[in-house]
Amino acid sequence: FEHVESETRPRASPRIVFETEGARERQLDVFEETLRSMKGDQDDPDKEKEPLLRNGPVDPFKENKMTDGGNKTYTLQQKLTVVLYLAVNVASASGIVFANKAVFKFYNFPFAVTLTWVHTLFTILGMRLFAKGGLFTPKKLTFKQVAPLAAAFVGYVVLNNISLNLNSVGFYQISKILISPAILVLEKLLYNKSSTLQTKLAIVLVLVGVGIASVSDVSVNFTGTLVALAAVLVTATYQIWVGTKQKELGAGSMQLLHEYTPTAALFLMLLIPVLEPVGLFSRAPGTIMGFEYTYGAIVAIMISALLGLVVSLSTFLVIGATSSITYNVVGHMKTVIIIVGGYLFFGDEMNPRKFLGIVLCLTGVYWYTHVKLASAMSSSSSQEPLSTVRVQTSSKQ
Repeated sequence: FEHVESETRPRASPRIVFETEGARERQLDVFEETLRSMKGDQDDPDKEKEPLLRNGPVDPFKENKMTDGGNKTYTLQQKLTVVLYLAVNVASASGIVFANKAVFKFYNFPFAVTLTWVHTLFTILGMRLFAKGGLFTPKKLTFKQVAPLAAAFVGYVVLNNISLNLNSVGFYQISKILISPAILVLEKLLYNKSSTLQTKLAIVLVLVGVGIASVSDVSVNFTGTLVALAAVLVTATYQIWVGTKQKELGAGSMQLLHEYTPTAALFLMLLIPVLEPVGLFSRAPGTIMGFEYTYGAIVAIMISALLGLVVSLSTFLVIGATSSITYNVVGHMKTVIIIVGGYLFFGDEMNPRKFLGIVLCLTGVYWYTHVKLASAMSSSSSQEPLSTVRVQTSSKQ
């Protein structure tokens, strides 16, 4: 603010000049007192004064400056934190695929929605423990505020499982690849957010590589196609909301995850009897209650659930620190790791087509990362540093 003047009051008005970025808390206190004085709040010393500016939790990325193009600029510490978030997310998301494969294949537990519900329960417990340990301060959000995000989460889980059942594995992989373009389209339509040509080309290269490496048999049917398209739209919406809801609600990644998971668990619990055989009254084989929960099966389910907690938390942290499209692009590294892991540990075939796809995908991820880093550095160099606030008063004659 260069200056603030009142046309109706002969009083002095504040003059605020930014010079250095030192005592931020003192700056905000001074500025808030100035705003209160303009509102007349100082006349009542017993009135509780709520912060006018400092809404939301302390977040390591909250102070990121934004250019007109919407590119975030990071300090070195923030860049290292982003790399850590991404590494944890890719590692845990890859690990959970192998853990779920053990649950479904080795222990014959076919109830995907129920397993997701168990993951959600572990996430609730984990976030409660994190809050008790002082890792974050919970922020109370209403059911109305978190219900859309919870519904989107449940929708993407359920629709993707139904899509996998109705479609071939190849077509299912294609539908997963379409999530990145869907995010770009939805962000343009809903938020008027666009990406550069280089970014789009890098994303295309990633998607082509993943498609070549992972898509084999492709068979199409009308019902399966409709469900797959719905799954793509809901998944893209969920990933976008994970980022936008944090800003909209003034909540950090851990705070939002802490608040919305109980609602998601409730929605999943209501859907389980509809989508999977519970066996509540007759514990027959092939039902959830009739399943033989051996020690090995329980351990495998718990490992999968613990990884689910890490995946959920790292997903919110990555999207909160970067963007939904960055999360999606780098997330394709998971497909590469799964293919390589299948070749190394499960004896899967590694043919030239898969190898070419992996090379293209890795090249695209590197290109995308290079473009984003170059954009961030350009934005940073074009900005002058923020500075401390000096408050002056001047009377309007």
